[in-house]
Amino acid sequence: MNAAGRRGAFDPRLVAGILLLMLIGAVVLSALIGAYRVSVGDVFGAVLRRIGIGSDVASDSVADELVWVIRFPRIVLGVLVGACLATAGAVMQGAFANPLSEPGIVGVSSGAMAFAALQIVTGFSPFGIWTLPVAAFIGGLLAVAVVYATARHDGRTEVLTLVLMGIAINALAGAAIGLLAYLSDDASLRSLTSWTLGSLSQSTWEKVWLVAPTTLVGLLAAMSMSRTLDLLSLGDRAARHVGVDVERARIKVLVVVAIMAASAVSVSGIVLFVGLLVPHVVRLFVGPGHRHVLPLSVLFGSVVVSIADLLARTMVEPAELPLGVLTSLLGAPVFIWQLRRLRSRHGGWA
Repeated sequence: MNAAGRRGAFDPRLVAGILLLMLIGAVVLSALIGAYRVSVGDVFGAVLRRIGIGSDVASDSVADELVWVIRFPRIVLGVLVGACLATAGAVMQGAFANPLSEPGIVGVSSGAMAFAALQIVTGFSPFGIWTLPVAAFIGGLLAVAVVYATARHDGRTEVLTLVLMGIAINALAGAAIGLLAYLSDDASLRSLTSWTLGSLSQSTWEKVWLVAPTTLVGLLAAMSMSRTLDLLSLGDRAARHVGVDVERARIKVLVVVAIMAASAVSVSGIVLFVGLLVPHVVRLFVGPGHRHVLPLSVLFGSVVVSIADLLARTMVEPAELPLGVLTSLLGAPVFIWQLRRLRSRHGGWA
């Protein structure tokens, strides 16, 4: 049976239901827990009053502002960022038939961050509030295009070259960000530092409305490619045999990944390993078919980032851990495990 046809041990509908309940639980806990504790009634009351229901009921104005203005934008952005990163990872792994592909590891996130940092420091804004996402999109697209072009050899993508080029792009982008930080003023420096480590601490509703459209476009485009990704994951020769234009399909993948990585980076900075960890866990439960892997990665990615952000802001109260540091602590062991699996499977790195 082919890779796309193998099934996991669990019904995808059951897994989706469990993940949806986990996401609802993470959202509710994130709204309730923090330095200032609020009740479930305060949370639902704040939401109802904002949509014009129950406006005559007495309320805690502090809780209202805290829940709606501070916590809810952060919760929504966490869901969007998790969905983007996890889906981008699943798309890259399928398109390149490579279990190590992930926007952060192969340099896409760093490229997006470098161009976003350039926009922050220079203040150049020809597109208004859209300038930052556009800059991040261009940087992510350039990074992934360079990595892909370099990793291709004799009609296949070399795993070692992909990883090494990702390291090189990450190093180059890190140097560029460091230089920009050296040249920046205090306000830009604080913003750059926060983004380099990954954080949702500066979340606002304006940012939600800014990235929601691009996130939706990226996710819908990824879902529409599920059949093509199933074929690409079998290898270039098999995909071409059934009529897939491999190079054209991969170019589409690069654009979709750049859109989703740019959406995430423009509001959260660099959050590593979500795109690596989530798709692998999903495949363990439902198999490799992208018709199930992609939507479940959306849900599980949202759960992972929501819980990670909750831990980041509550573990060391009143201070806050950078979100990217926490996801790296969780994801790095998985990356090492995948490297060892890949090496043992192929008997080396070639």
